[in-house]
Amino acid sequence: MNELSKQELLKINGGGISFGIGCLIVGAVIFLIGVIDGYLRPLKCNE
Repeated sequence: MNELSKQELLKINGGGISFGIGCLIVGAVIFLIGVIDGYLRPLKCNE
């Protein structure tokens, strides 16, 4: 097993940022769908 130098370690990309951005976009789309659905079809609370 070889040890990586500091320069080699800095070149490594983990991919966590792109995953977080994807989750944020999906969450925003789901939220907007819920807002539009609630505006167009308001349902009363079941009490």
